Amino acid sequence: MKSKTSIFSYPKQDLSAGLVVFLVAIPLCLGIALASGAPLFSGIVAGIVGGIIVGFLSGSHLSVSGPAAGLTVIVLNAIQQLGAYEAFLTAALLAGFIQLIAGYLKAGIIGHYFPSSVIKGMLASIGIILILKQLPHFVGLHSEFFGAMEFNEPDGSNTFSKLMYAFSHVNGLAFFVGAFSLFILIIWEKPFIKRISFLQPIPGALVAVASSILIPILASAISPNWKISSEQFVNLPNLFDSGMLESTFSFPDLSALLNPDIYVIAITLAIVASLESLLSIEAVDKLDPEKRRSPNNQELKAQGVGNIVSALLGGLPVTSVIVRSSANVNSGAKSKMAAVYHGIFLLVSVVLVPNLLNKIPLSSLAAVLLVVGYKLTKPALIKQQWKLGKEQFIPFIVTIVAILFTDLLIGIIIGLNIGAFFIIYSNYKVPFSVIELSLIHI
Repeated sequence: MKSKTSIFSYPKQDLSAGLVVFLVAIPLCLGIALASGAPLFSGIVAGIVGGIIVGFLSGSHLSVSGPAAGLTVIVLNAIQQLGAYEAFLTAALLAGFIQLIAGYLKAGIIGHYFPSSVIKGMLASIGIILILKQLPHFVGLHSEFFGAMEFNEPDGSNTFSKLMYAFSHVNGLAFFVGAFSLFILIIWEKPFIKRISFLQPIPGALVAVASSILIPILASAISPNWKISSEQFVNLPNLFDSGMLESTFSFPDLSALLNPDIYVIAITLAIVASLESLLSIEAVDKLDPEKRRSPNNQELKAQGVGNIVSALLGGLPVTSVIVRSSANVNSGAKSKMAAVYHGIFLLVSVVLVPNLLNKIPLSSLAAVLLVVGYKLTKPALIKQQWKLGKEQFIPFIVTIVAILFTDLLIGIIIGLNIGAFFIIYSNYKVPFSVIELSLIHI
């Protein structure tokens, strides 16, 4: 008889994966807050809540929740429309209650209608976007926020123009740090490393990041001209700096409930955040080596509670996020505790070691995401979809192109429409016959 396992059955794998996700999450949380026009610390609060609160409540084994790049435009416009971040927090609080009610009304069933080809296209497109968006950070460019996912940039540039600009403005030391980190991540997957017993418990990402802290220190000791720009390091707020603790936390302004715009923004947030979460857990379930299924309605309830708590503490809205979830899967996570551990690491780091984390170059973290991106978009996946025929391949490739040249939600909507067309078309082609039955009267 097979023994039952609990969420605490895999401490080694889950702690290791949680550490990797934590390293990826720090700059993403800060970058998304910056792009949203929100206080910088609101992204960290959302990451902690998404990890610990949503992590415990979610029925998904491998998804990770936190602030999402896909919500930045909505959040930025909402803050500007309402005139204050505290008023926006009230809208986010209402959005959480709407999600919680939707979960109890079993609205999560909509997640079962996302075509498999579209979900795989979303994963592949995320992989391509990660590679394209992290290459500028990999070579030392710092003119965009770390969590950027949209094709068009706010400054009028786009993914490809920013990429060309980055390669003409390479920071030599940052590029070396990124390349060295990438080298470590690659060799750490090789069989000869896996055969060394004392190295097995140590995540390759931890070795890469620890090395990336030392390289700039050694380089500056050799020559003061060898340095990385301050913008190319993690920039975590220090709560113990003078006046920082008092100015860090924001709280909902409940008087904003008298503003009708609050309710429109709350409904918009609830719908978009719920769709993004449902899409994410569907995608993560397809990456799960054990092929476990996540309960959609439980996910909506968990996200609702997460958004309520995050808003009350001054954090950004949270969703299940595919980049951190993919990093979690690829790092060998076994249960939801990996997501919880990443939230605990975020909390501890903010309190105890912000100055140490601020010595991590973004080019090293970009190397971690480059590896995640490659694993999501391996050529084998494209070949597999091609062999399944045009009914699977066309929605798959259209979803990739649409997301690549717009953003995640618009691309998904386009892919879903194409996928629905081929489902209807395939059903139309299925041959059928009519059998007439006659009753014999005796």
